[in-house]
Formats: sequence, C-alpha cells, structure tokens
Amino acid sequence: MSVRVPLSSEFVNGDVSFWYRSMGVPAPGPRLDGDLDADVAIVGAGYTGLWTAYYLKRARPSLRVVLLEQEFAGFGASGRNGGWLTGDLAGSHERYGEGARRLQREMYTSIDEVIAVCEKEGIDCDLVKGGVLNVARTPAQVSRLRESVESARPWGIGEEDLRLVNPGDHLRVAGAIEGSWSPHCARIQPAKLAQGLARVVRDLGVPIYERTPVTEIAPHRAVTPYGTVTAGHVIRATEGFTSRLRGLRRQWLPMNSSMIVTEPLPESFWDEVGWRGAELLGDMAHYYMYAQRTADDRIAFGGRGRPYLYGSRVDARGHTHEWTVEALWSLLTEFFPAARSSSVAHAWSGVLGVPRDWCSTVHVDPSTGLGWAGGYTGHGVTTTNLAGRTLRDLVLGEETELTSLPWVGRRVRAWEPEPLRWIGVHAMYRLYRVADERERTMPRTSVLARFADLITGH
Repeated sequence: MSVRVPLSSEFVNGDVSFWYRSMGVPAPGPRLDGDLDADVAIVGAGYTGLWTAYYLKRARPSLRVVLLEQEFAGFGASGRNGGWLTGDLAGSHERYGEGARRLQREMYTSIDEVIAVCEKEGIDCDLVKGGVLNVARTPAQVSRLRESVESARPWGIGEEDLRLVNPGDHLRVAGAIEGSWSPHCARIQPAKLAQGLARVVRDLGVPIYERTPVTEIAPHRAVTPYGTVTAGHVIRATEGFTSRLRGLRRQWLPMNSSMIVTEPLPESFWDEVGWRGAELLGDMAHYYMYAQRTADDRIAFGGRGRPYLYGSRVDARGHTHEWTVEALWSLLTEFFPAARSSSVAHAWSGVLGVPRDWCSTVHVDPSTGLGWAGGYTGHGVTTTNLAGRTLRDLVLGEETELTSLPWVGRRVRAWEPEPLRWIGVHAMYRLYRVADERERTMPRTSVLARFADLITGH
C-alpha cells in the first residue's frame, strides 16, 4: 500500500468487511443434505431472503420455508454496506410514476418497521435514528442540491421530510457551502443486523442451509450440488450475485462499492467537527461518498472504487484496489482535515445489483411459483424490508396496499452484451470523475455528467 495512506498495524484488506472483523465471522451452518420438499425456497440469505422468511413465518407459522445460501447468512452486501437505513427511494420517482408517492411513504415507514422489529426481537445492531446530512461543496453541487429538494416536493416529500440547511448546524465539513437534511435515516452495524435476523429466523423454525450454492432456479425447484429443493414458490434473493445464475448474467449489473474505516478517533476530533450523534453523511458529487460515525467512534467512509468487472464477474472476497483506498482516504481527509492524525484499519468492497433503468423491482409469478426482489442500486438496507413484506403478501396471494405499489411486477430490459456493458459503465464513471474535477470551478453541472447519465440511463 502507498505511503500516502497511513495504515494501522493491524490493517486488513478484504476478508468480508470490518463489520464482521469487529464481531467475528460466523462458522457456516450445515449444507443441504439431499433432496427436500418445502412450501417456499428462498435463494440467498442476505437481508431480502431473511426478511422474507421472517415475515412469512410470522404470518403463517406452519409454512415450510427454507433458505439456501452459497456462503453464510449476510456474507454479501448485507454484511458489507455503509449502514444507512435510509428513506431514499431505490430508483427514480418519475420512472415509478403516479404510485411513487405511496412507495416513498412506505420507504419512510420501513425505517420505523426495522427499528420496531429489532426492539421486539432483541437485535442489537447499533441502530440510532440520527438523520442524514448531504453537503454541497461546489456551486454546481449547490445547484443540484437545491434542485433535488425542490423536485422532491411534487412527490409528497415536505419540509419536515427534507429541507435545505446550513451544514455547519449539523456537522462541520471542510468546504461545505450548503446542505440538505432529512430525519429519515438511521445508522446500523450491517453485520449485526444480518446475524440478528438469521438468529431470529432460525428460532422461528427456518433452516438456513449454508455453503449450498444454487446452480439453477426453475419453476418450483432450486438445484444445488447437494440436492434439489422442490417448493410451491422459489424466491430469488441474490441481488448483486444474480449474474452468477444461469441465464441471468445481464439481468442486474453487479456494481462494486468500496469502504475504508479509520481507527477510533478521540473525543477532541468529534468536538472539532461537530459530529456529536449518529448522523449519516453524504454529498452531491457525481462520484459520491457516504459515511457514518460508528458506535466505537470510527469513521466508516465509502464510495465507488473499481465499479464493474468485465462479463459481470463478482469478486466475493472483498479485496479493494490500492488506488481506491488512496482515493477514499484522500476524500475523507479533504472533508475532515483533522482525521489525518488517524490511520486506516480496514478496507473492503461489496457488490450491489443495478437494473438497466436503475429502479428496483419485486415480483411473484403465481403460474410458475418464481419470484424475486432486488436491483436496489445501493439503497437496499431499507428496501429489503419493504421487499420482504411485499413478497410475503405476494406469496400468500393477498391483495394489499403493498402489492399495489408501482415497483411490483415491473419489467426492465436486460443490460447490453459485452463489451458494451463494460465500456458503458467505465465511461460513465470516468466522465463522472472528470465532471467532478471540472465543477470545482464551474457554476453548473458539467455537460460530461449529463452525457454519462444518458449513456447508462442513470
């Protein structure tokens, strides 16, 4: 690693994530051992699969629900994300159309639903509903920030949900000109939530077969090397790992996101920057960042690294490239110069699912029993809870407010074949990086960023 990044003596790159390092990687449970019959087979034991199993068993305790997981529960994005339980919509209001107002309110409701379940089930995941501050550090970013607040109003997002603020009133970020504030966000420790949900689901009588990769999903069956599960419903909850399944390589783009975490910072640092609570922090750059103050007084700081691997390949080990660590550290210390006295304790990466129109979907086909949810574009911590409750209603054949939301049954065209996918995604992020640099001296959004949006439909 470059000397430009101070690394702690116990620095780790990869090995799932810091979240698991701080609590210990769980020993994988038993594999599937032979063929099995079930009412519902769920492929993937991340947040989507765990929430779906939870709500199904709470609604119908007699249902035979099983979870199939290639590694261990919470191995993927559920154990690697930035810990934002946010009310931001996983997609565009305009693309969801008229029902987007209801979908947005359900996203806000889902935050409090997660909080309630954690309290009821005794899941300690460092959860604090502290709100979120987004900062603008250039005139062009200020313009986008104001536009984002104004454009939110027609979708039922009022002043109490999102408003412009002086960022220094919440958090002192170097160079911040203006900010927006929303109370609809909570900090979590992602791995603690995943493992807590896994414990609760097992206690409800749901077996989680780990180290059991699913090689094929077909109507009423999920095929593994150790046996086939036959079920009335088979739910695909594989998010960024969907490209590994046969015939689904172009369904959702596996996009990488990377994080670093500092050593614990002293109280004097938090006093200096005014970060007194559990506020989440984001910005209005195209190549954006996200951060939290952890329960043990570190900064967990994330952003896009090497965004996409050719052929929709997935690096499951979470290793982060040196230049990505350098870029994240540079931006962190640009935001908080006082953090230069600290060092980086861990770096890791995870993969998220991106549909062609950047809007998430949930669906169950009654004729085949096949269902899925995903394509959360980085907003999955909250959206997975809504997905789990919606999948419950769809599997049970109930018509509810949730099953009429506009993301239910949405069909999105596949991504282009290679090399067009690779060229398009890398061009988009290259243009975003250049646009951010140019906007340091520009009053409005760079045309390069608008062109990047046009290329990929972002």
